[in-house]
Amino acid sequence: MNPSSLNIPIELLQKQFEHSSDAIIFFDAGHRVMAMNSRAEHLLDRRVLEEPAGPDSNSFCFSCRGYTSEEEPMSCLNCYLSNTEKDFSSFQLYLETKTKGVVPFSASFQTVDTAEGIRVLTLRDLTNQLMTQQLLNQNTMMKSVIKAQEDERKRISRELHDSVAQELISSLVDLRVLKYLNVQEEALQKIQQTEASLTRLLEQIRNLSVELRPASLDDLGLDAAFRSHFKWIEKNYGVLVRFVAELGGQRFNSEVETVVYRVCQESVLNALKYADIDEINVRLFASAHLLELIVSDQGNGFDVNTNDPKGTGLGIYGMKERAELVGGEISITSKRGEGTTVHLRVPFGAFSL
Repeated sequence: MNPSSLNIPIELLQKQFEHSSDAIIFFDAGHRVMAMNSRAEHLLDRRVLEEPAGPDSNSFCFSCRGYTSEEEPMSCLNCYLSNTEKDFSSFQLYLETKTKGVVPFSASFQTVDTAEGIRVLTLRDLTNQLMTQQLLNQNTMMKSVIKAQEDERKRISRELHDSVAQELISSLVDLRVLKYLNVQEEALQKIQQTEASLTRLLEQIRNLSVELRPASLDDLGLDAAFRSHFKWIEKNYGVLVRFVAELGGQRFNSEVETVVYRVCQESVLNALKYADIDEINVRLFASAHLLELIVSDQGNGFDVNTNDPKGTGLGIYGMKERAELVGGEISITSKRGEGTTVHLRVPFGAFSL
């Protein structure tokens, strides 16, 4: 079938060849380059056109770094130029380009004139697609890692609460019974000391269980989990957390609730460590399409542009990374002597329950 039978003007085909975003290269029966469009010329070394081909090689080999076969990611065995038996209508090819180094291309190599043995190679740059795929794989892996961490936190938290804590409670009950038996004064003092020690240990285990992952987060949601956590903060650090929740009992996807809880937990912890304050403000609310969290203090503050903030900076990095995994974003504003504000925004259209 020729272009005239399809009523396609020759000049349109010529324009497609000249202005295509794909690189197009024509080869003769001896595997020599006959012509290429401007896109191909922009990509490839001039030697592809200028150097004569030898009997067992061709000038295109100056740029080609192999194609992806079933055996290897970059192979020259059974080269598409010389192998007429294999289907090369769609494959991945690597070329040395003028400015970008070795670049992967989606390629198609087909015969356009059987009698003359003329074939055409069409190339489309895969850099952006592969980068997108790589970022998607990274995000998917990160989500899997975070989910595994949270699941393990939940398991350990429940094990501490349901097993270890219950055993300690049973031991405390036994000790308290001993106090009412006819025991010597010295033994009674020792029992009381042991009771006090076990009571402190039980409290520490309960705190650790909640810190790992509060059961209220899964059972009752963000509002209840935050209120319980802030009471613990006030009791152990003497810092008042003024918490305002405007959710009306609304629940969200577990992944989103976990991200919001961890970001708030890290923000409050940073304020406790570095801000030198006795009060923190936390607001949790849902706007038109966003679930928003604002954690602010009037403490020491810091220069957000500094290369050496207090601490390692891993906490802030982790918060931003978690937010990105659910399509959210974090803005951190701070100034020395004027406090810090962390603002998390998460789109909840696809996440509300």
